[in-house]
Amino acid sequence: MAARTAQEPAALRSPARIPLRPAAETPSPQGVRAGRIPLFLPTPRVPQEYPPKAFAGEVVPFGVVAFREGHDRIGVHVRLRDPSGTESLHRLDALEDGTDRWRAQIALDAVGDWQYRFEAFADDFATWAHASEVKAAAGVDIGVMSALGVSLLTAAASEKDRPAAERRMLRAAAARLRPADAGELTTVSTDAALAAAFAARPHAALGSVTDWLPLRVERRAAGVGSWYEFFPRSEGAARRKDGTVKSGTFRSAIKRLPGVAGMGFDILYLVPVHPIGTTNRKGRNNSLTTEPGDPGSPYAIGSAEGGHDAIHSELGTEKDFRALLRAAQKEGLEVALDLALQASPDHPWVVEHPEWFTTLPDGTIAYAENPPKKYQDIYPLNFDNDPEGIYAEMLRVVMHWVNLGVRIFRVDNPHTKPLQFWEWLIAQVDAAQPGVVFLAEAFTRPAVMQALAAVGFQQSYSYFTWRNTKAELQEFLTSVSQETSDYMRPNLFVNTHDILTEYLQFGGRAAYRIRACIAATAAPTWGVYAGYELIENVARPGSEENIDNEKYEFKFRDWDGAEERGESLAPLLRRLNAIRAAHPALQQLRNISFHWSDDDAILVYSKHLDAAFTSTGRADTLIVVANLDPHSVRETTVHLDTRIWGVQPGDGFEVEDLITGAAWTWNDHNYVRLDAFAEPVHILRVKERS
Repeated sequence: MAARTAQEPAALRSPARIPLRPAAETPSPQGVRAGRIPLFLPTPRVPQEYPPKAFAGEVVPFGVVAFREGHDRIGVHVRLRDPSGTESLHRLDALEDGTDRWRAQIALDAVGDWQYRFEAFADDFATWAHASEVKAAAGVDIGVMSALGVSLLTAAASEKDRPAAERRMLRAAAARLRPADAGELTTVSTDAALAAAFAARPHAALGSVTDWLPLRVERRAAGVGSWYEFFPRSEGAARRKDGTVKSGTFRSAIKRLPGVAGMGFDILYLVPVHPIGTTNRKGRNNSLTTEPGDPGSPYAIGSAEGGHDAIHSELGTEKDFRALLRAAQKEGLEVALDLALQASPDHPWVVEHPEWFTTLPDGTIAYAENPPKKYQDIYPLNFDNDPEGIYAEMLRVVMHWVNLGVRIFRVDNPHTKPLQFWEWLIAQVDAAQPGVVFLAEAFTRPAVMQALAAVGFQQSYSYFTWRNTKAELQEFLTSVSQETSDYMRPNLFVNTHDILTEYLQFGGRAAYRIRACIAATAAPTWGVYAGYELIENVARPGSEENIDNEKYEFKFRDWDGAEERGESLAPLLRRLNAIRAAHPALQQLRNISFHWSDDDAILVYSKHLDAAFTSTGRADTLIVVANLDPHSVRETTVHLDTRIWGVQPGDGFEVEDLITGAAWTWNDHNYVRLDAFAEPVHILRVKERS
């Protein structure tokens, strides 16, 4: 049986804020870096000392390694300083014995720059109480332990920041230890009220603190959202009598917004809306030959009409674009715009700033390549010949759209531009307009993807589309939820206009259902490209792209008719987004736990959120059981670590399938049957016991 990755229930408790007391710091000898109580490996942390990130409402695990010599007990706090300068103090829990690891999970709300530091102290009461209990049971050192207890309790009772009633309780407890008696020693050392008083206000003679560490909390859309991508030119497009197509416009695209919002999506992602070049324009299916009326790829940006700050005349005007933004806002949608920093051969930059491109020995400009793919209609930018000029122009372009009302950008191929450029640009934009979100479309090496996230990208495309087996998904989701979650947030797109995986090509309707269910529940941000609900799964031969790709032509889709005929997955997408909205556990990234099944095609995971972090005051727990084989019916037994949501092994609990409405009584071992052709996934809500 594979190892489970369940979190310990104790680590999920919400630490109560405790009174702010001055941090106890015992001076270290000159030149000594270790504190009197060593504090190592504080988290959250990011490689190269970039600030870690969270989003408003995210439950963040704060952790540190802390210990001291011998057997005396210690305690650990984390002190938070929010953007306004207000401080709060929180107690950490010790994790597994022998690891010296401590953790507290804390929900952060205020957007802005936070600071945190860890404070460790010798827990005098816990040390005395433990030793007293052991020695009283053995009948040794009763007088010594009673005298030590009197001294400790008397000293604590003299502390002026303790409530008067608490000080009276401490003095009374000290009096009970005079004269020494084994029974009274046990009673006092195990008194829950005394333990609670010292937990809230520790009495400590020794202590250490870390330096203040940074933490940035960003707006909620930086970490939670349901994305829907479409091409505005296809929405409202119409065929002319001569066979050519009249482009859809921003105004006609508005008619599609209620349908998108009605499925529960809250972010509408538009591909580039700029003028498209004619030189080397691509025809249908990426052909080098165009036919009359072929619209070209929107990524071949720039023509005589203008460049990145212009709008394709067939789509409308800036006024029309603003109308689309307003209409989207009324539907509860925020518009994200594609930021593709590249140019067609017809872009004004080619003439005005030839130094921004790479010139080959024969005098031609190098076009873009991603072997074996070639993009003869696109020139990549060169950021090294005139960095000051090109940096300034890219910032101007971004701020142009920000000033029009765009606050989210999906960035095309950021890994083909210098990392330092992105760090600079994102910082400049944030300084001018805080809250702008950048999503990195970087299907590249892990180190590069993670570096882009570290320097500022709020979200990242990921390897999700290519992770399909149980082992692959467990490894991937563990990595993004635990290993890089302090700074890298995955956006689990199920497909894109460029990517149609073999799993979707050959898995049929079941594959589309399975992937949507996993993407919508495994991470707080996910997305689909238009046409997913219609199961557009025919690929161009030899590629992972849709045949008749929308990048090179207009698409005509019968949204309403497909749903009326029962052919659309829109009802499933609508249901998934409704589940996401209703369950705060699904709006967190770091809280996924994997469980075991006897079938390698059955993936099992849970998402749990403690009651302290929900608005209802009730814990929220969901269990997802997915048949990853889109071609068969699977029957197996799943094995759950129910302690994660507070149920002891062997005890029963009620679950409700949020897709079908079916209900069962489960325990930690359960039979399941998942039919890929009917209901391939259970999304189960664990009902709280009354």
